[in-house]
Amino acid sequence: MEILSKTDGLMLIIGYFLAMVGIIALLRKREQTKSEFLVADRSASWILTAFSMAATWVWAPSMFTAAEKAYTQGFAGMFWFVVPNVLTLVLFAFFAKKMRNLRPNGWTFSDYIREKYSKRAHNMFLIESFGLQVCSMAVQLLAGAAIFHKITGLPFFWTTVLLAVIPLLYSLTNGIRGSITTDFVKMGFIVVVLLMGLPIMTSNAGFDTLVNGLGGISGDFGNLFDKNGIAVMLSFGIPTTIGLLSGTFGDQMFWQRVFCVKQDKVKNTMLLAALIFAVVPVSLSIFGFFASGAGLDIADTQLVNVGAVIAFTPKWFLYLFFLLILSGLISTVDSIMCAVSSIAGHDVSMRIADKFGNGSLGAIRIGKRILSSVDIARIAMVAVTVLAIVVANIPGITITYLFLFYGTLRSSVMLPTIFAINGRKMSERGLYYGIMASLIVGLPIFAYGNLHGNIPLILTGSLLTICTSGIMARVMKDKPTVNRNLNLY
Repeated sequence: MEILSKTDGLMLIIGYFLAMVGIIALLRKREQTKSEFLVADRSASWILTAFSMAATWVWAPSMFTAAEKAYTQGFAGMFWFVVPNVLTLVLFAFFAKKMRNLRPNGWTFSDYIREKYSKRAHNMFLIESFGLQVCSMAVQLLAGAAIFHKITGLPFFWTTVLLAVIPLLYSLTNGIRGSITTDFVKMGFIVVVLLMGLPIMTSNAGFDTLVNGLGGISGDFGNLFDKNGIAVMLSFGIPTTIGLLSGTFGDQMFWQRVFCVKQDKVKNTMLLAALIFAVVPVSLSIFGFFASGAGLDIADTQLVNVGAVIAFTPKWFLYLFFLLILSGLISTVDSIMCAVSSIAGHDVSMRIADKFGNGSLGAIRIGKRILSSVDIARIAMVAVTVLAIVVANIPGITITYLFLFYGTLRSSVMLPTIFAINGRKMSERGLYYGIMASLIVGLPIFAYGNLHGNIPLILTGSLLTICTSGIMARVMKDKPTVNRNLNLY
């Protein structure tokens, strides 16, 4: 299925990299202090940040799974992917505003847990966060390398390396402000290309083809409430909704942007992001409907969007579409790197510095060298990038499985996060053991259910993961403390 040559593919990637470097070069030079590198001095434009938030939410699943579900499971599959995706950002807007009011000068949500509860509870959030970022980045690399390998013949492994190194280079220099600025350009490009592609596809395929595709390739999934629609809801819709609703709450990519804009612009930023983002999964689902309506035989359903573009648009649009995919994937990759940098540059560096000295500076002395918070942030970026490349190259791994896996991973901290923001009473002991139980019990059940296609186990694993941590945090009591200095005589 090599539609473009290896040279075409390589030139697209290199050209894209040069364009991003050019955008970064136009930024006003700023001293890369901790505040600038991690939270853009809390002065980022809210409109640019809204585009960046939308671009960050345009990860691989929204570009590949949306079209795949529309093709294989029709309107039912499309509904259960698009609606929870959009509503998640709307819901998050209200919690984000409340959190920013709680911590006007905050850095990460996990650090709020450290301050309010304990270091060991903080450790559980760190485990969830770093695990999430590694898996999330791996999905982007897997998706990008898979499509470029199939369409251009570029080696899969080296493509994952290229797609990781490109955003790493400019993220290392300009931190979150560079990510927000390039995301604005990338998201604008994505919206324009998609809105351009819809009339082209409609003209070439016909509106009737779109209507015929609403039931999916089999024609059996046009109704949300018949037995097939309910089966989609149980096997995909509910786990996806749980994973997506917890997506923003358990992900530092989004909290970081909450702390980057001015305090009074947080809610507007998130609501605008939801509106901008909606264009992507809706448009790509329509691509999937065109493919199913025309009866296209697509062996690898992860590439339904590409199949529709090849079948119903001119070749010049195919080049634009590949750049669109690159924009979506890399916007999330650099956001992940910046999220990792903020957790390492603040949470981790302060924890280590508190233990070994220089705690007020957030710096670590190694021999004669002092590592600043920004240095630690950059080291973490590189480390997570390497791990993500390794995960993306695990034989047999798929986009959908990884998406569902890390979506459920985020679910382990969703209820504790909501309770903490709303001021609900939680015990430190329940918070710690609750998240641990969610990860040890719920997550393996969910993973096993997915591997064997067992719907009851999938639902059980999802619900256990999201509910166990919240219930235990609220119900379990802290051990009573004993005042050993009390004079009993």
